[in-house]
Amino acid sequence: MASPSPAKVSVECPHCGFKQMEYAAAKSSICRQCGRYFSPFAPKPGLKLRVREEAPAAPASSSILGKFEDFWKRQHSSVIECFECKRKQQVCGSATSTICPACSAHIDLRDYKVTSGFSRTIRTRGDVHLTGKGDLGSSSVVCRSALIEGRLRGNLHCDDTATINFSGKIPGRISARRIIVERKSDIHCFRRVRAESIEIKGRMSGEIVAQTVTIQKKGALEGDVTAKAISVEKGGMFSGQLVIGRANLTQGELLQEQKPDVPSVPESDFSGVAQRPLPAT
Repeated sequence: MASPSPAKVSVECPHCGFKQMEYAAAKSSICRQCGRYFSPFAPKPGLKLRVREEAPAAPASSSILGKFEDFWKRQHSSVIECFECKRKQQVCGSATSTICPACSAHIDLRDYKVTSGFSRTIRTRGDVHLTGKGDLGSSSVVCRSALIEGRLRGNLHCDDTATINFSGKIPGRISARRIIVERKSDIHCFRRVRAESIEIKGRMSGEIVAQTVTIQKKGALEGDVTAKAISVEKGGMFSGQLVIGRANLTQGELLQEQKPDVPSVPESDFSGVAQRPLPAT
């Protein structure tokens, strides 16, 4: 029997203890027995903690807290969905990327912080932070959560929460499970905004399609709203057209279904009758 390639070594899954062969340069892997993600050559938590104890002096409380946070990050895992085949898998919280076990597609897990001009497309299961000095010109941004404090010129989709905290115009589409417009914000959206819930603390104008819309005290919304429910707190303001119905339909589609109740008249009743304007009274 041929000996294994020198480029591969035996590694052990930290979750179930199953041993398998992996490339020596591998950064991450998936256990073939339990299917969970792990880093084959990551240092053991105990060894890493002992190395940090030899570092220069630091307050005991902060040192213990830092160790705990680092240990929790390594042990914490989350469930993500593949962009291509939608298969879900569990990944380690410290991982920066992974491979879909079903279709072998690459999945980016990194967080992005934009502090200047940036025009490349972003598609990650991590978070995106657009700072006040940032200018995000990407045609498409797909992420888990986003904090928008600078100029956004493309489309944005968040699996979780999109927080908007700036004043200006947003030419692209925005969609998320939850959208929060902070108190100091004053935004004008040129394209339709879609979400399960929208919470408006500042000022916003545009077209909204959502399940629920909440306008808090001192919040203001101007535009067309299609939602299942809307709540305007005392001190809040809403100006525009409102349709309470199915949130997955646009306002125009809902209005087209409302036909006036006009009795039908046989065409024969109008045969031989010339149509002329009525005299002014």
